[in-house]
Amino acid sequence: MSDAETSSPLRFSLLAADAGSRARRGRLATPHGTVDTPAFMPVGTAATVKGLTVEHLEESGAQMILANAYHLHLRPGEALVKAHGGLHRFMGWDGPILTDSGGFQVFSLAASSRIEESGVTFRSHIDGSLVELTPERSMKVQNDLGADLIMAFDECPANPCTIDVARAAAERTVRWAERCLAAHGNPAQALLGIVQGGVHPEVREWCATRIVELGFPAYAVGGMAVGEAPEETRRNVSVTTALLPEDRPRYLMGMGKPDDILDAIGRGIDLFDCVLPTRCGRNALAFTRTGTLKMRNAEHRGSLLPLDAECQCPTCRRYTRAYLRHLFVADEMLGPTLLSLHNVCFYQDLVRDARDAIERGTFGPWSDAFRRRLAPASEATSPEPNDPVR
Repeated sequence: MSDAETSSPLRFSLLAADAGSRARRGRLATPHGTVDTPAFMPVGTAATVKGLTVEHLEESGAQMILANAYHLHLRPGEALVKAHGGLHRFMGWDGPILTDSGGFQVFSLAASSRIEESGVTFRSHIDGSLVELTPERSMKVQNDLGADLIMAFDECPANPCTIDVARAAAERTVRWAERCLAAHGNPAQALLGIVQGGVHPEVREWCATRIVELGFPAYAVGGMAVGEAPEETRRNVSVTTALLPEDRPRYLMGMGKPDDILDAIGRGIDLFDCVLPTRCGRNALAFTRTGTLKMRNAEHRGSLLPLDAECQCPTCRRYTRAYLRHLFVADEMLGPTLLSLHNVCFYQDLVRDARDAIERGTFGPWSDAFRRRLAPASEATSPEPNDPVR
């Protein structure tokens, strides 16, 4: 067992397992509270989940949120956040926080980036200035931000890519992971290793084996939901989770649609994040238990129904579809807020119900029935490949 494992502030307990799949029910203890898994983390890239207050997040049932080291490094700067007592105090969120290392920006800003063994240099999407991120710099930024879980700096190759490109990125990811472990300077934070490998199972197997050998307290599956076909995602998630320790939490980065989350839970994933709930909320798209609703459509103009009759979120308890449509048509800022709140609540209900089903031993039948009720959600798309915000 490595020093990273023995000194980690992270504690993970497996509470139940589904007999018909690899779904797990667990509990993750962090310095800022516990997280019941499977769990979905709303994305608060720049220390805010867009359009929502921390009170909204608490009411939704969200247990942990995600922020991004690259964006906070650019604005307002990690020194200012540290001077305010760290990210928790700066944004007023008392629960656990995970920060992404900036590795995704290596991928999303590829057109303006230069990758070398030392690190990555690219142009800021804010003002065009040169930004250099290295494993050591990413660790320093994340240490100063003070999140509970922090990510190793990795290289995420675009999909599709050749096996040689995937292998080179996976090898560099392992070398950078070693440097991150050496540079990590805050024992109150848990550092997660990331498995890369594109859509090539043999590369994923090699990378997973090497990353696990380094002995992280938790592991992430990276490089998925970046342009590959759904069957490739499923195959490579299964390949990767099969090689990760049973007693460590597993995080699938950037995923995704409700159907994809349920599928990945059945393949042994514990943690998720994605911008979809709030991005779709800002664009008048609501998730419900019977599919997605486009709230600008005229069919909702006179509807007195809630978004989802089974939902107990503040939006569904108080407001009608007609009112929500009016807000979007009138370009009122309350519309995106109310729809984002509903969508975040929907995702929290989804993973809560999944946890309950795993405990009952009925995850497979429950998941199948839930997914059958969901209409095809083609409108709910993943982040564009060149989008620096995930």
